[in-house]
Amino acid sequence: MTYPNTQLFIAGQWQDAADGKTIAVHNPSTGQEIGRVAHAGRADLDRALEAAQKGFEAWRDLPAVERAKIMRRAAGLMRERAEAIGRILTQEQGKPLAEAKVEAMAAADIIEWFADEGMRIYGRIVPSRGNLNVRQLVLKDPVGPVAAFTPWNFPINQVVRKLGAALGAGCSILVKAPEETPASPAELIRAFADAGVPAGTVGLVYGDPAEISSYLIPHPVIRKVTFTGSTAVGKQLAALAGKHMKRVTMELGGHAPVIVADDADVELAVKASGGAKFRNAGQVCISPTRFLVHESIRKDFVAALTRHAQGLKVGDGLAEGTQMGPLANPRRVTAMAELLQDAVQSGAEVTAGGERIGSEGNYFQPTVLDNVPLSARIFNEEPFGPVAAVRGFEKIEDAIAEANRLPYGLAGYAFTRSLKHAHLLSQRVEVGMLWINQPATPSAELPFGGLKDSGYGSEGGPEAIEAHLNTRAVSITNV
Repeated sequence: MTYPNTQLFIAGQWQDAADGKTIAVHNPSTGQEIGRVAHAGRADLDRALEAAQKGFEAWRDLPAVERAKIMRRAAGLMRERAEAIGRILTQEQGKPLAEAKVEAMAAADIIEWFADEGMRIYGRIVPSRGNLNVRQLVLKDPVGPVAAFTPWNFPINQVVRKLGAALGAGCSILVKAPEETPASPAELIRAFADAGVPAGTVGLVYGDPAEISSYLIPHPVIRKVTFTGSTAVGKQLAALAGKHMKRVTMELGGHAPVIVADDADVELAVKASGGAKFRNAGQVCISPTRFLVHESIRKDFVAALTRHAQGLKVGDGLAEGTQMGPLANPRRVTAMAELLQDAVQSGAEVTAGGERIGSEGNYFQPTVLDNVPLSARIFNEEPFGPVAAVRGFEKIEDAIAEANRLPYGLAGYAFTRSLKHAHLLSQRVEVGMLWINQPATPSAELPFGGLKDSGYGSEGGPEAIEAHLNTRAVSITNV
């Protein structure tokens, strides 16, 4: 299928940038340019902001049940188009086609959940303390137009979580989607446009991330900011939003620990954490990264994880049977090589992978490192790639201390047959999401977000809707 060029979506219309500027899009499997994406300038942003305000006023005034109908139509279109959208996503991002289609299909589920949750936004009546003629109301209103900034690793999923929560709450949203992977989020936006969302309620722009964020966030039209990306950039954007008193949701970097206790099912631990580790070539904010394994089973675990990594079929995401695609860009390949070199020089042992694959595209071998010292960069910096770093521990308390050592607190994993261990882990591991004896299973109805330097706020569950609402008190006296 031919990869499409991507336009901006402003005021209900697909359009080129006012100055005609575009950015090249490359296929990570080949490194070749496959298309162009429009580069928004100041004039485009001004039109998009004006449209977002008008779209908010139109969407806010629709009854929640009517908003839900439109959102459900968009979900249906995503399901109908999932095959075609998946192929677009694989071409620009690299992940295997099966993963890409799952991402497109899962978007429909997320949209439907937020559509329904939007119909459950209720205020309340609070009895007066002394005057029966007083009616006290608590009202929930949409906060206003939202500016959303999203990354390239899950180009649809990271947009739809923000889009679903905003629209479910009655807000309009202006999305700055990733320039590296522009066409698949554009197809998500197209589904809403074709479903009949009012003009301006949903907008889409691309361009220079720093220029766009520095203009949108302070702008008086924007009332909420939501961002998924690195901790360093997130802190900058949160500071800018705070300066202008904008509501903020931040889903930032992680360095997820995997604690494998002495009583764990090793086969289950390898299957679950190994599958999660190499999904999307490790380019996942909740990817397992620091494998903390009890010394009594570390040798067996490393051997099994090594076999798992060596057995993965790496290749073009559109090729039959591919289990892991390329990294998204050459920068990630360089980063993996540098992290590996540092780990080996620090004393770690490579038991699987460790090398770039070929010279065309951004391929890197699924890699396992054993006996990684705490001083190694890979145990301190988010790798965001297909490298599993393992070290041992003697006591569960020591593993928990290591899990909590870094300032990150997004996701964590643990494997144990002990209810005592499971209870201790659930109480003491400082992460926003903890999965025990299973891979990551995020869903629309569960909170999705982190602690500490991994951000704040949620992109799932009722909490995601709440972050888009103003709560107001109104008291009325009968006279």
